[in-house]
Amino acid sequence: MAKNVFKDFLNRKKHIIYNIEFWKTLGLLSKKNNYATEATFETKPCKLYRLEDAPSTSVTLNKEDALRMYTRMHTIRRLETSAGSLYKEKIVRGFCHLYSGQEAVAVGIKEAMRPHDAVITAYRAHGWTYLMGVEPLGVLAELCGRQSGCARGKGGSMHMYTDNFYGGNGIVGAQVPLGAGIALALKYKGTDGVCIALYGDGAANQGQVFEAYNMAKLWDLPCIFVCENNGYGMGTSAERASAEVNFYQRGMYVPGLWVDGMDVLAVKECFKYAINYAASGKGPLVIEAATYRYSGHSMSDPGTSYRTRDEIQEVRQTRDPITSFKEKIISTELVTADEIKVN
Repeated sequence: MAKNVFKDFLNRKKHIIYNIEFWKTLGLLSKKNNYATEATFETKPCKLYRLEDAPSTSVTLNKEDALRMYTRMHTIRRLETSAGSLYKEKIVRGFCHLYSGQEAVAVGIKEAMRPHDAVITAYRAHGWTYLMGVEPLGVLAELCGRQSGCARGKGGSMHMYTDNFYGGNGIVGAQVPLGAGIALALKYKGTDGVCIALYGDGAANQGQVFEAYNMAKLWDLPCIFVCENNGYGMGTSAERASAEVNFYQRGMYVPGLWVDGMDVLAVKECFKYAINYAASGKGPLVIEAATYRYSGHSMSDPGTSYRTRDEIQEVRQTRDPITSFKEKIISTELVTADEIKVN
């Protein structure tokens, strides 16, 4: 019965959910035109803590880069829309935390990463699972408890894994010291790989986060701690939960950076700098990526009891990471509107 319901859902075109042609289309966006082959963009400067030099504010992209970044962000958005629809149909069970609105953080970091770098994150992991190599079908299958999922249907929303991606972790803040441990392993092996350990502003007050900072600095581990500050830890604003909301300064003896997490280009440039810093033996960094989540904390949270609909709509209209990036690459004639049109 459940299998039939799942198949029926996938076949209904009224839902905004992938069909195989849609996902194929995302990889076939480029076609010839007479537009520019590359363009340079200016980004908002990063804020610095205990650092003398800063990431560049000038980012040059070619057409291929632009289309890939747009495609990745758009795929994550559609993937999360699909996950939400499946949850409402009661095909996805248990916990489900969506990443809509925060796509620029993951995609920007991924653009700066090298093949041997590692990532570990919290329970908002669907987008990262896709970026690290799992096809959208594998992510959705995992959400639905199918054996064809990336963890054979046993991990669900919060416990997805693939090569160099260590989850997907369900305990608030628990992944941060694990990230330091992965960085220790990379250093022990003698590689120049770095580990990127992501957590939210809600986890930033957990004691193990500060313990991880200490060990990482003590041993100069190649670990980049990333606080994705989406403004709310469940239903509590950062200002109501944290005495210090400049999260990039909370490492004390660990240098830090603040980056506009709604600008994929700013994130990319920030993490190019950060990865080079950590890989060169200078030790850890703390980065705060200022972002915003459109959905509630999880599917059980409507997300409107502690913030207004007007607030959410204002961010969508003025700072949406996908729309703003699309406007940039079209206005500079790097791509045409037809090249990035997704039906």
